Amino acid sequence: MQTFSIRDLRERTGELVRNAEAGRLAVVAKHGQPVFVAVPFDAALLTHGVRSALAVGLFQDGVLSLGKAARMAGLPAEDFIARLGALGIPAVNYPPAELDDELSTLSD
Repeated sequence: MQTFSIRDLRERTGELVRNAEAGRLAVVAKHGQPVFVAVPFDAALLTHGVRSALAVGLFQDGVLSLGKAARMAGLPAEDFIARLGALGIPAVNYPPAELDDELSTLSD
């Protein structure tokens, strides 16, 4: 998630719009304090609402854990995982090296 200042809104509006079109959240801050969050207006927002779209975006950006994101969305963890799957977002994100370590441990 990218942070924009009030000044950035004037000078980098195009970048903010491109980020939203790409489905990325952005925070707009004034004097270093968050003022609002720009949530992409997409099908997920229309279908599931702002809370869910924000929860998915914050989870995807690594800001919220799975459990906290599910609570923010007002869903049980299982339903939130299903929603992530429907959006093509992995609920677990293992780096390849860590996954290789886990698999080698299991095979020992």
